[in-house]
Amino acid sequence: MAQSPQSNREWNSSEYHRLSQPQVSWGKKVLSRLQLRGDEFVLDAGAGTGRLTADLLQALPRGRVVALDVSQNMSRTAREYLLPQFGGRVQMVTADLLNLPFRDTFDGIVSTAAFHWVLDHDRLFRGLLETLRPGGWLHAQCGGGENLARLGVRMADLAASAKYSPFLRDFPSPWLYQNAEDAAECLRRAGFVDVKTSLEAAPTLFDDRSHYSQFVKAVIVRTHLERLPGEKLREQYVADLADRAEKDDPPFLLDYWRLNLSARKP
Repeated sequence: MAQSPQSNREWNSSEYHRLSQPQVSWGKKVLSRLQLRGDEFVLDAGAGTGRLTADLLQALPRGRVVALDVSQNMSRTAREYLLPQFGGRVQMVTADLLNLPFRDTFDGIVSTAAFHWVLDHDRLFRGLLETLRPGGWLHAQCGGGENLARLGVRMADLAASAKYSPFLRDFPSPWLYQNAEDAAECLRRAGFVDVKTSLEAAPTLFDDRSHYSQFVKAVIVRTHLERLPGEKLREQYVADLADRAEKDDPPFLLDYWRLNLSARKP
C-alpha cells in the first residue's frame, strides 16, 4: 500500500514548524548517535520543514543533504528555512517514500517521525536499500509499538459514535506502528544487515488544553479532520479529544513510543 492519497499528503507546514518541538527533540537524539566523517552525502527521508535537516548539515561541514518530503508545503518551507544558511549543500526533493528517484546514491539515510506514515514497510525498506551505496547506513526513528495507544482508543470511540461514524467509521488507520522484532525482520527481508531495532517510551506532556489541542490538530489527526464536513465539526472533534485528555492524571499527556532502527547495506 502506498502513502496517503494525494489529497492527504499536504500539511500546514507553518503550523508543523511551530509545533514540532517533540519531534525535533527525538530527532536530535537520533542525530547524536551518528558517527560521521563530515563529508557524506545523506538523504533526510521525510525531512518535514527542515528543522532537523539544519542540525544534520551542521554535522556535515563538507557534506551534502537531500531533504525529501512527500508534501510540497513542507518542501517549500524547508527551502525557505535552509537555503539562506546552507545554499548548495542542500537540495529539496518532493517525492513519495515508496517511489524514490535515486539508485546507489547516498552514503547514509536519516529519518525521524516519518516511516509510520508509510503502510508498506517491506516496499519502503527495499526502496531505501536501493538508494544507498554499498556499505551505506540507515539510522531512523518513527512511531512504533503502543504509540499513542490511549489516544487511539479514544479516536476509535469517537469514530463509532453517532456524531462521527458517518465520516470516520470506515476510515482505515493512516499509521503503521511496528514492534521492534517485526521491524527488524522487515529490514532483513529487504536485504539490510547489521540490523538493530528497539522501542523507547517518549511520553509528551503539554502545558495546557490550548497547546494540546493545537498539537493534536496539526500533527496527529490531520487526515481524520479532512474527512469531517465543516470547520465546526472539526473543532468539536479536537475538543472532544481534549475533554478526555483533561481528565487524565496528569492531564494532556500523549503516550508516545519511538521505534529506533539502524542497519547497513552490504
